This record gives sequence, C-alpha cells and structure tokens, in this order.
Amino acid sequence: MNTIDALTFRKLFLDGANNLSNNKEYINELNVFPVPDGDTGTNMTLTIMAAAADVKEQQNPTIDTLAKAISGGSLRGARGNSGVILSQLFRGFCKEIRGKKELTLVDIAAGFERGVETAYKAVMKPKEGTILTVARGIAEKASELVQADETRPIVEFADEVIAYGEDVLEHTPELLPVLAEAGVVDSGGQGLIEILKGILAGLRGEEIEDKTGAPVRLARGAGILEDVPKARPSYPEKHASGSGNDSISTADIKFAYCTEFIILLDRELTDEEVEGLKEYFLSIGDSLVCVADEELVKVHVHTNHPGNAFEKGLEYGSLTRMKVDNMKEEHSERVSMEQEKQRAEAQEEAFRQIKYERNAEKNQNVESAGKKPEAPKKPELPPKKYGFVAVAAGTGISDILKEIGVDVVLSGGQTMNPSTEDVLNAVAEVNAENVFVLPNNKNIILAANQAASICKDKNLIVIPSKTVPQGISAMIAFAEGLDAEKNRAEMTAALSAVKTGEVTFSVRDTSVDGKSILKGDIMGINDNGIAVVGKEIPDVALRMVDVMMDDEAGLITLYYGEDTTKEDAEALAGKLQEKYPEVDIDLHDGGQPIYYYVISIE
Repeated sequence: MNTIDALTFRKLFLDGANNLSNNKEYINELNVFPVPDGDTGTNMTLTIMAAAADVKEQQNPTIDTLAKAISGGSLRGARGNSGVILSQLFRGFCKEIRGKKELTLVDIAAGFERGVETAYKAVMKPKEGTILTVARGIAEKASELVQADETRPIVEFADEVIAYGEDVLEHTPELLPVLAEAGVVDSGGQGLIEILKGILAGLRGEEIEDKTGAPVRLARGAGILEDVPKARPSYPEKHASGSGNDSISTADIKFAYCTEFIILLDRELTDEEVEGLKEYFLSIGDSLVCVADEELVKVHVHTNHPGNAFEKGLEYGSLTRMKVDNMKEEHSERVSMEQEKQRAEAQEEAFRQIKYERNAEKNQNVESAGKKPEAPKKPELPPKKYGFVAVAAGTGISDILKEIGVDVVLSGGQTMNPSTEDVLNAVAEVNAENVFVLPNNKNIILAANQAASICKDKNLIVIPSKTVPQGISAMIAFAEGLDAEKNRAEMTAALSAVKTGEVTFSVRDTSVDGKSILKGDIMGINDNGIAVVGKEIPDVALRMVDVMMDDEAGLITLYYGEDTTKEDAEALAGKLQEKYPEVDIDLHDGGQPIYYYVISIE
C-alpha cells in the first residue's frame, strides 16, 4: 500500500488516538515536576479524543470531512500546553491535505511540515527538547524519505519515520537539562510517538482498542473521557443568567432552548458572512458563541426557535452534533433537587423522592395562591464595556475573585486544565464588549490564547497570569477609566508586583534543580521552581516564605486549602507574624484542592 483512502485514514487516526489513551499514565509519569496536575498524557488524550469523537461520526467519510473533524475537534478540545500544541500540529496537517481524494507519501510529508510550521507559530517562545523538537525531526525525516523514493510502501515509510522520531526523543534530555536531571525524555514528545505507533500498528492490520475502559462521551461539542471530570464554569450570583443561576425564577429565562450544533461548511465563509450569521442568531436569541474556521462553524445560542437556527445553518452546509435543551425544565429540576438535598439529607434514600414530589407540589401551590404579581421585568441591559473571566479552584478563592469584580470563575487549574472551548463558553456568559481572561496557571495560557484567536464577537484579552495571586494583583490594577489596551498593559505589569508560593505534595520520585524528591514529600514551590523540600507542611511553608522575603515586603497573604484546618492555618500565620512583626499577615480560607497553602508576598 502506498496511498491512504478516507476509510483507512479514519481507522488510522482512531488507532493513534486509542494508543495514546492506553499509554497516557505512562506519559504522565514522565512529567518532570512531581506535582499532582493536569498531566501531559491526560491533556493530550483529552485533546485527541475530542477529535476522535467527531471522526467516529464520519460513517461515509472523505479526506475533507475527516480533516474538518480532526482540526475542529482538537482545536476546541485542546487542554494544557501539550494539548494546544498537538491541536496545532493536527490543524496544519489537515490544512495541507484539504481537497485530496487519497493521501500519498508526498501529501503526508507536506502535511507534517505544515503541522510543524503551524505549531511553532502558535508558541510565543518555542523551546527545544519538547514535542516541537520531536515533531520537527519527524517532518524532516519524512521529507528526506520522500525525496529519496516517493513510491515506497507506506508501512516501510512509517516505520523509518517513527524510528527516527524515537531517536530524536531519546536526545531531548541533551536539549533540556531538567529532563536529564530527572532521567526522563520529554513527555509531550513521547505522546506524539505513541500516536504514531498506534497508526503504524493500524497500517500493519492491527485493531487498536481503547483499553482504559473509559468510553467517549460528547459534551458541548467536544468528546472527552468519562473518567476525567469536566471543568465547568461556576457563575457568580450577581451576574448569572439563564439556567446558570438557581436563585432566579424560570420566568426570568427569556430564551428557553439552549441550542448547539456544528455546521460542516460547503465552502469557507468570508468574514462578512460570519458576521451576518452572528447578527441573525442574535436576532433570535442571546448567549451566542459562534466560532468559525475554514471548515466548520460551532454555534451555541439560547433561543425560543431552535428550528430557525438549524435552518439558517443549513444555508451554509450540513449539520452535525445538534443538541437542544429546555433550560426552564433543567432549571426547575436543579432548584428542586437542591431544596430536596437540604431537607432530606439525614433521611433514608427511599423517602427522598417522596419529599421531592411533595416539595415540588407545595411550591406550585404557593406560587398560585394569590401572591402579588411580579413587577415588570427590566429591559435587558446593553453590554458593559469590560468583563472578566478567571480560572481558579476552591470556593474561597472563587468568592474572593468575584468580590473584586470577576464575572465568571471557570473551575479548573492544576488538576484539570480547561479546554479552549471551556474558555469560550465562559466568555460567552459575560455581557461585555471587552473580556479579560486570567488563566492563573501557566499550563492554561496557551488554551486561553487559542480561544482569543478564534473569538470574533468580543475582544478577548488574555492577561498571562500564572498563579491566583497574580490574577488578583492584575484585577486590582484594572482601572475603569482606561481603554482596553492600557488596561492590558497595567494588568500585565501588575503580575510582577506579587510573589507566589505554593505548598503541596510530591506524586513521584524525581530530581529537580539538584533536589532529590521522594513520593509523598512536601514541597514549597515559588515563581522560580521548587524552593524547599521537607516532610512537614508548616516547616516547608515557613522555609519557603524565608526564601521569598525581601526588604520591600509589606504583606503576606495565606490562602489555606481544603486539606488544611483553620487551626493549623492560624498557627502558621502566628509563627509568621512572630518572625516578621513589621509585615501584615492576611489569612483566608481558599478551599483549594491539591495545595495546603497558596502564599503571596507583596
């Protein structure tokens, strides 16, 4: 075989995706930093499975429809730096193969080259010794082989390309000293090799199944693994609307049906046509997310006429992933379940449904029993000038962010990096012309930037905050009277005004920055990396603060996590106050997982 038709391409992509999924835990173990986080294997798997879900729907595929599915699915499902880079490799490859009836070695080699070019452009400061290096090596080897003989069997070609890619991977520690110290190769590069190994096995006639036992399900247009929790936004009470706020009446839901679908375009739309689509959808609803690329348009709109939205979409192509939810029914169900939980928590499970039904009936009777008519609804307010989305975990930290002006706190962070589509959905909830996004984690910045590049109906501005204290500092620096670009500059400058330290535990044995770390050790991590390693939480926290302190420090803020008691946090605060009597100590219940303490110094 020296060409690949559409059905074979579909099978090979799924083989590659499943092989990555089967090896994701091994890839996770290659991560240098021993913190519990949204690891590389998990993020790459979630990204490729988002595309795999779309590919599985292609029962009578063409190269074009598969390219659209892979590019669009991975773009919106991308999580973490590794997932975003992988999505860009796919995106470039798929652009190159558009219009092909079948793929030759020349097409594949050209696709590799364009994928690498696209991925390198997506990263502001590309670092060698990473997945980018491995991908570039693979592309260079593919081109070399094609130039020598473009008629060779594809299995032979793939075998040589992968062997060379593995050789490049083995040399990544020479390019990144941190890999050499930990004694591992780059995890992202390993993930890419596992995808290609799955494809090679498929070329040899094997059927690679997902052995993780995790079925693929669809959620908001992207396939994700069932065993990994979906990061979802939590909505502040003052700003929530529609079904996102349990405290409002269903009468406040202006548009009843949450309508979602994807248009598989017959042709690429002009910017004017995309704007026309958005204007139409806004004329029949609100809460619009309309994201277009060369091959497809993803639509999310709240409307009273889903059929009209579908009909409009059909003017530009075929529809897939159509989904309609009645938000009034969902809202009523959620409110009633919350009331039931409060009233029947200590009761037997058999009585809970009875109480639910009685409570629902009682509420219905009260509503119809001569209450004063509701005041007329206020007209919907026009978009405000500025809005804010922040990523964070922990109820206490979420509340603090809302108190200082954040409209939507997107649940996520170290243990689950939100996808590009998660960011877009959160931004859609903010009724503002300019929306600032605070990732508050270095592994989420690329996904946020990717969301900004495809968000057309709002000015999405990413402030590259790497920690929650940096995000808080940026919010405090915001000034309503400045324009968007000046605020971007001021908020970005504020990131350097705060030092951040985090106390957590090690999930694996490793060596980083000359420090030997064992599984279960307590680590103090500051802006420069792992600063302190020890066995006791208070000791590590105190020593880390010592490393971070300087003569200009005037405030130490402690956010204690869900696994830390208030008494322990107060004891630590007392020791810090005793040691640094001239510095103010501020203590908050952050409620964050993973980290016993998040500590900021200003």
